[in-house]
Amino acid sequence: MSANTDEKLRDDKFSSNRQHAYRRHPRPRLPTLLHGPPPLSGHRPLHTYYTSSPISRLIILPSDDDPSLPPSSRGRPIGPAYYDITSKLEFMTAHNITTSVITLANPWLDFLPSQEAASASKLVNNGMEEICAQHEDRLFAFGTLPSSAPLSDIIVEIHCLRTLPHMRGVIMGTTGLGSGLDDPTLDPVWAALDQTSTLMFLHPHYGLPSSVYGPRTNEYGHVLPLALGFPLETTIAVSRMFLSGVFERFKGLSVVVAHSRGALPFLAGRVESCTQHERSFREKRRRNRKTLWVVFTTNLYLDAVVYSDVGLETAMDAAGADRVLFGTDHPFFPPLDQDEREWLSVKTNYQAVKDAFKEDQKAADGVLGGNAVRILKPDR
Repeated sequence: MSANTDEKLRDDKFSSNRQHAYRRHPRPRLPTLLHGPPPLSGHRPLHTYYTSSPISRLIILPSDDDPSLPPSSRGRPIGPAYYDITSKLEFMTAHNITTSVITLANPWLDFLPSQEAASASKLVNNGMEEICAQHEDRLFAFGTLPSSAPLSDIIVEIHCLRTLPHMRGVIMGTTGLGSGLDDPTLDPVWAALDQTSTLMFLHPHYGLPSSVYGPRTNEYGHVLPLALGFPLETTIAVSRMFLSGVFERFKGLSVVVAHSRGALPFLAGRVESCTQHERSFREKRRRNRKTLWVVFTTNLYLDAVVYSDVGLETAMDAAGADRVLFGTDHPFFPPLDQDEREWLSVKTNYQAVKDAFKEDQKAADGVLGGNAVRILKPDR
């Protein structure tokens, strides 16, 4: 793939070398980490299966843990792209990406006990800052919040992140503190993000109940949960924020929404129509409320990880091309052929940008880097 040489910054995601787990409220659930042969001594991680394979594998989605498959064939293999920063930089070079914003991958620290979350968050964020400082001008980061910690600890970490030179925002999942992003308990967090002008990157993880995919979902691997479940999870989460008045109470709150805001650009008119015909909603909210269309152009940004010019044009029409940021979803969706140097997922996304903006090179350049430079201010 040949990218523009003046490209500056693309929104990207990278996972740190730490055991991942996640929480489904109200009962925690840890994904399974499948390792190669165990060491002769040392501690075994929780929920770990050992296989004859030398490659570690991670189970996140229910469809990953198919009992009809041997452990060595379940989940996704964990290669250097998940934890080796050198591998990350090589990926960037191979795809002509000069600068990336990295984060801890989902489920972040949602799964941690309350008493451990704050210290873990500080450890992760300081570690990210150190990595970025070692690769000046190539890497920046979004920090991780201790979502299960007391509110006071979360607020402290938001302010601490502003002191780290390479931090450009925070990443958060759709459950917030455990009850969703329309939970009034989150208001102090929204206030802190608003007051400090801290950008939030909203990313899905929990998906939809597996029952909606039907009894044959395991035959389709990750297709239904990732292609449909993740975007719909995001669509519902942002809609709940909108309906509860978050963007009216915190007018300066800025959110980058993953996967081009899911299905929301396409369904926004339907959401608006329903609010206009829902009597109980209109009685609770003033008639001159902020519309979802206004929220699109004042509070929300979106990444371009949608793999299609049709979807990208829909998202752009709802928000404006100046609010769209290129993304890669690295290290997920690697080539199935290990000999491939360039990733099909990145080439498809890049082609979608070219096709969507074939008559507007200035807008294309903005999506491929200029918008991120303006919004994230890497030179501040």
